[in-house]
Amino acid sequence: MTERQPTAHPDDGAARAVETVFRMEAPRIIAAVTRVVRDVGIAEELAQDALVAALEQWPAAGVPDNPGAWLTAVARRRAVDLVRRRENYAHKLQEVGRATEFAYEDQVAADPDDIDDDLLRLVFMSCHPVLSAESRVALTLRLFGGLTTAEIARAVLAPEATVAQRIVRAKRTLATKNVAFEVPHGPDREARLGSVLGVIYLIFNEGYAATAGDDHLRPGLCEDALRLARVLQSLMPKEPEVHGLAALIELQSSRAAARTAADGTPVLLKDQNRTRWNQLLIRRGFAALGRSEAVAPGPPGAYALQAAIAACHARAHTYEDTNWAQIATLYALLAARSPSPVVELNRAVAVSMADGPEAGLALVDALADEPALRDYHLLPSVRGDLLERLGRPAQARAEFARAASLTRNEREREFLLRRSRPGGE
Repeated sequence: MTERQPTAHPDDGAARAVETVFRMEAPRIIAAVTRVVRDVGIAEELAQDALVAALEQWPAAGVPDNPGAWLTAVARRRAVDLVRRRENYAHKLQEVGRATEFAYEDQVAADPDDIDDDLLRLVFMSCHPVLSAESRVALTLRLFGGLTTAEIARAVLAPEATVAQRIVRAKRTLATKNVAFEVPHGPDREARLGSVLGVIYLIFNEGYAATAGDDHLRPGLCEDALRLARVLQSLMPKEPEVHGLAALIELQSSRAAARTAADGTPVLLKDQNRTRWNQLLIRRGFAALGRSEAVAPGPPGAYALQAAIAACHARAHTYEDTNWAQIATLYALLAARSPSPVVELNRAVAVSMADGPEAGLALVDALADEPALRDYHLLPSVRGDLLERLGRPAQARAEFARAASLTRNEREREFLLRRSRPGGE
């Protein structure tokens, strides 16, 4: 698919509204259309066609009362027209008739072991084992995150050409293998669970800290990920990592309102107003973490460990009350279970808080030659924090400037550039 990135005229409010709504609603539109055409690539093209139709009509006619439903209806109508032109007209038309009976919102399944949720179906489809792990990640960020190939490449720390090939091959493979648009049952569901959990967390992370664009947060993606995690909890109540992931997302989501200032500027954890943390989500997170521990009394999984780290933050009434020694221990366990340079970077931060910035800086400097972190903006950002705490402001400002040059999120770039100036101005 050719990436169409329409640019609105600065004075064209309707065109800007089209782009904003499409970025928010694209996953649902693609999921709804995939139900009809059973082809992710075609569904994405039809969703883009709906975007073009909106760009043509909304500036003159005005933005509809429910723009997401308008885009979905246009894309679905074009999907129906496409199916009608295919072979086996009568059979395909009957399928479309059944598909369009479903409302866009969640459906309540009669069978508790069957989930009639188009987004969840799309996640399971995108995580089919016929695709490589890397292709599943790239395709999911494209479909659910609405990211361009360049943005995905930066998010997964891979060359842009490689990511482009992964996306094209993934969509082609799903079509040629006739992968079903469904939530599988039994062993097939279990075999795909790890990938599904991974991509749901990727969806959440893209909403929690957007890779690119003008907004630091994308709440719609966070809400989608949280809902999918909750659906999985009801679908697979005996899977500890399902509850672990749900706990992690609940607890992380609880901080959303405090993570940005009124103007959208990021707010560091130590500066957040904890009275704005959502206590209902915190309680839900604690409950989900408890269920994870109850169904698997043995060593916790990676998501449960991350949820336990988030729980440490949630229990602390102030930043100074945080049990950093426990968090450092949990990160060490996580690094042993799921080793990665990013986990080690996070562990370095925890160690710096528990044992001092010099100890953390030594761990960060040991990661300097990691290929996966070469263009990762959080590495110089963390290093800048540690240098600032060590009383080396000039070096810290240089690191913040480097971090600003690496991020593609405008809000984060502005925030880092301010920290790169004397006095943080």
